[in-house]
Amino acid sequence: MSINLCIDWGNSNVKAAVFNDDKIIESLLFSGDGAEMPIQNLIDSHKPAKAIMSSVVNHSAGFEQTVKDGVKTFIKLDGNTSLPIINAYTTSGTLGTDRVALATAAHMANPGKNNLVVGIGTCITYDFIQKNRTFRGGAISPGLNMRLKAMHQFTDKLPEVSADGELLLLGYDTSTCMRSGAVYGMSAEIDGMIKEFESQYPDFNAVLTGGDAPFFVSKLKSKIFADPDLLMKGLNLILKYNAPIPR
Repeated sequence: MSINLCIDWGNSNVKAAVFNDDKIIESLLFSGDGAEMPIQNLIDSHKPAKAIMSSVVNHSAGFEQTVKDGVKTFIKLDGNTSLPIINAYTTSGTLGTDRVALATAAHMANPGKNNLVVGIGTCITYDFIQKNRTFRGGAISPGLNMRLKAMHQFTDKLPEVSADGELLLLGYDTSTCMRSGAVYGMSAEIDGMIKEFESQYPDFNAVLTGGDAPFFVSKLKSKIFADPDLLMKGLNLILKYNAPIPR
């Protein structure tokens, strides 16, 4: 038995999951402010032996030290971390470690497929890994809240609109028109990207994940499998690859 702690510090929130081998036994989503307390509670409750952390922001040093002090083995995922896949991304220094974890999980779950991971969060990320286990890259575009905020910030008169609210294809006022454009525009973009990849690569599989994925899964026409825990699963796989259980 191996109890592992996996942490992803994203642009909006921090997500943590405790694994017993390959099964998630507890997960938390919390703000980066005061993050030491919830992570310390997880460590005290489950006493993980190993931990891995992915971060796309400049997080607090105190948080990282809290994790290090609570486990025997700590890995901070970066461009030098060994992976069970081949990373062919040409600028690894600018590659978000969350994207590496997503690609790893998708390939290990579907090794005979060309896999596209669509992550919907602050941005939409399209991460493609070929069935020869090579991560090639993909695409990045603005996420839902970023699109809505951009329309307000870069115009004089468009209002600030929340993603929550009435959603109609045919908007009847400025707010519903902006929301329609952002949501249905994103849906059409994702469907189009999936179609393009599928047309160029046989044996194709697409996976949807990320914080906003549940909002979009029913709005897509493409055949796509949703896995909200894909990132955590990828981190756990990378942790096990670098710190296997001694035999």
